[in-house]
Amino acid sequence: MYQTKRLNSRLLQQEELRFSDYSSLYDLIVPKGNLLRKINDLIDFRFVYNELVNKYCHNNGRTAESPIRMFKYLLLKTIYDISDVDVVERSRYDMSFKYFLDMSSEEDVINPSSLTKFRKLRLKDTDLLSLLINKTVTLAIEKGVIRSKSIIVDATHTLSRSNPFSAIEVLRERSKQLRKTIYRYDEDWKERMPRKNIDNDLEKELVYCKELERIVEKDQSISSIPAVQEKLNILKETVEDTQENLVLSKDEDAKIGHKSAERSFFGYKTHIAMTEERIITAAVVTSGDKGDGPELPNLLEISQENGIEVDTIIGDAAYSGKENIKLTREQNIKIVAKLNPSITQGFRKDEDKFDYNKDADMFVCPAGHIAIREARQGKKNIGENQVDTYYFDIEKCKTCPLRNGCYKEGAKTKTYSVSIKSDHHKEQIAFQETEHFKEKAKHRYKIEAKNAELKNVHGYRRAKAYGIVNMQMQSAIAIFTVNLKRIIKLSV
Repeated sequence: MYQTKRLNSRLLQQEELRFSDYSSLYDLIVPKGNLLRKINDLIDFRFVYNELVNKYCHNNGRTAESPIRMFKYLLLKTIYDISDVDVVERSRYDMSFKYFLDMSSEEDVINPSSLTKFRKLRLKDTDLLSLLINKTVTLAIEKGVIRSKSIIVDATHTLSRSNPFSAIEVLRERSKQLRKTIYRYDEDWKERMPRKNIDNDLEKELVYCKELERIVEKDQSISSIPAVQEKLNILKETVEDTQENLVLSKDEDAKIGHKSAERSFFGYKTHIAMTEERIITAAVVTSGDKGDGPELPNLLEISQENGIEVDTIIGDAAYSGKENIKLTREQNIKIVAKLNPSITQGFRKDEDKFDYNKDADMFVCPAGHIAIREARQGKKNIGENQVDTYYFDIEKCKTCPLRNGCYKEGAKTKTYSVSIKSDHHKEQIAFQETEHFKEKAKHRYKIEAKNAELKNVHGYRRAKAYGIVNMQMQSAIAIFTVNLKRIIKLSV
């Protein structure tokens, strides 16, 4: 107990105002209208200290940098979309930065590497996303900023820091490295190598790599050489990984998502809920292949836990699935999302596995592959007998790690069908025709503008680091920033 109090005392001393002969310069140089001054006046950052104090060692090491100051450094990085090195360098001479960081004007700056350590050691295992959104939403409610009872939902994508490579490209590079290493020791092996696969066929490339492995392993005189063994093991590992993942990258958490039937991206999705006043009330970060609609229950629950009273949800067709309509009706919540026959059916086989992608107007299989075409079958004008059938790339199905129970060996096509029931969802169809629906639907553009702000102003277009945990941290600070800016604007 004594050690904890001693630690708290040491850290708290750093949070106290540092008096300086030059403190009056801040009143002259940093105007009252300055954004950083307004943020400092708006929010008490001691909540950061209270959240992180237990992440510091109680009885060892030198006095740590102030957790509040370190957090503010990260906030400055996001506000101005600059690097660790640049934010520290700017804090050396920019008086508004010094003021925001509670530095005396003559005080020296931290080493930029301290920010990396702070992220890895102090913010690790902290649900920063929930903490920061809750803090700003609570503040917005206290300030009387939020008056509406509607939330607008959407998802925005963020590109991975790493570029993806197709599995066939990686396999060819690994097999090439193995061959080159072998030739360094014995050029006669050029005559013994299996015939290369020249087709853009992953299954054939896997067959070639496995044959190459077999031949090399069979000859102990070459496979026992450490350099050859190293390349051989890398190839074997890549073959195994390829059978589980068709796209390989340094960023193992990122996945391919689809913005349209022709356009895709590699990275993450942030599913967002926002009030009509443009305050973000909930966010969930997923890999890029996840559908939008299934995240609606999470967004609604988090928004409600953060103190938002919801009577209307505004979104696009991806959110008008049967389960979402059922959920909102149970809570007497109106859902302003146009019905789409592809996702509003009564019963669909594997409904929880195949997701509808509203941008591409296609279904996506559990492995993340999008359908390549769609056909409507059955008699026209008789909705009960019509089905929409979605066709998938059979070549991908052949090597898919999830093919068991989904793809039948030897099948020439892989399809997924949904029945169209014209008499279903009559209540929702009637609601779509009301003036209330049409008026509320006009607010949906606001969340698209918010997504653009996150990307264009606060560096949300591309992930700053690898992994979904780092993406969640980036999301937390970016959303905290835009919410604070919005609260300041609405509080004037």
